[in-house]
Amino acid sequence: QAQLVESGGGLVQPGGSLRLSCTASGFFLTNYAIGWFRQAPGKEREEVSCLGIMHGETYYAESVKGRFTIARDRAENTVYLEMNGLRPEDTAVYTCAAHDVDLRYWRSDLNCFQAVTRYDFWGQGTQVTVSS
Repeated sequence: QAQLVESGGGLVQPGGSLRLSCTASGFFLTNYAIGWFRQAPGKEREEVSCLGIMHGETYYAESVKGRFTIARDRAENTVYLEMNGLRPEDTAVYTCAAHDVDLRYWRSDLNCFQAVTRYDFWGQGTQVTVSS
């Protein structure tokens, strides 16, 4: 059964780091655009970072730019979200999603969130809590 599984969440002190993993089983992520989202209690889901399939095609929300890094490991069939300098406001459930890219329709003039109209797979989410 094809699915995405996130891992790596946990409790960390402000200023600390975590690395989230988004691993696919049953399909290969190579041709998929990946989005990381987060949702804090009482707030709407927020786009955090995404990764297209073209070299260097990444996007970061302003709130995480310079602190978070998204990267694909083809050998592990995983997309990572490296999070440094964590702040209490980063506390949320983080979820990844995958979109099967058809280059005939891919809008490279848009960022990798804007270019995706529908995600094919969603993970179950992993909790990140930043607190002292």
